[in-house]
Amino acid sequence: DVQLQASGGGLVQAGGSLRLSCAVSGFKISEHYVIAWFRQAPGKGREVVSCISHEGGRKYYADSVKGRFSILRDNAKKEGYLYLDSLEPEDTAVYYCAAKRGVSSLVQSEYPYWGQGTLVTVSS
Repeated sequence: DVQLQASGGGLVQAGGSLRLSCAVSGFKISEHYVIAWFRQAPGKGREVVSCISHEGGRKYYADSVKGRFSILRDNAKKEGYLYLDSLEPEDTAVYYCAAKRGVSSLVQSEYPYWGQGTLVTVSS
């Protein structure tokens, strides 16, 4: 079974940084898969933050995080990363990593595999 484990959340002051990690297991060596990050702020729906193609050549960022967040992956380690810089209180949310086979997508329903979420809290 494919499993994802997100980690790295915490409490940080505005302007600070965090690195979120997503450990992926269960895909066959030959399979290509996309890693995406979504977030859900208190009282709001879940939204896409960023996604990265299998080889890392294609990356997408939501407008709200462009220039502040960076997505990377290490296929040898089977891990994905989301670097959060210049954090703002509006970035407070539970961050989820998700994975799908094939090509990148921004559509939540196309991702069958999800991690448990990690909470990021940004204080002002």
